[in-house]
Amino acid sequence: MSGRAIMEIDILVEDASWDDVDLEAVAQKAGTATLNALGLMPEAFAVSILACDDDRIAALNADFRDKPTPTNVLSWPSEDRYVAIGQMPLLPDSAASGPPSELGDIAIAHGVCTREAADMDRPFEHHVTHLLVHGMLHLLGFDHIVDADASLMEGIETRVLATLGVPDPY
Repeated sequence: MSGRAIMEIDILVEDASWDDVDLEAVAQKAGTATLNALGLMPEAFAVSILACDDDRIAALNADFRDKPTPTNVLSWPSEDRYVAIGQMPLLPDSAASGPPSELGDIAIAHGVCTREAADMDRPFEHHVTHLLVHGMLHLLGFDHIVDADASLMEGIETRVLATLGVPDPY
């Protein structure tokens, strides 16, 4: 990846099932495309990713969302950037000098991703790319609880994924 602006990504792999996936490359591609689509410089930001199994993500989902079931992806933004329903969040400044700004943490579960990709008849890597773009957008302040926010977030996801050759997941 030399010569290209890349973001700093720290990946902790807790589930060996992820060993068959070049998660670093997929995450770099998804994160960089997301930041570029929003006019942000990828090299100004850092993200941590936990590549885990269904049991671990179920425990995290229970601890942080009171939902004791496995889910595909979770995210913890470093700061609240949400503004108001249907509006763009307050995006971070990517022009600041110094070390990369930490956007937050993402956890992604291999088993859930595998089942969902199979159920949707999508390539696994496409589904993981979509979920990492989705997680990145959450770190940047996007949400999908109400329709107006979902429309905004899904529209950006679709545009970012198109730049990566991933078909519209919606």
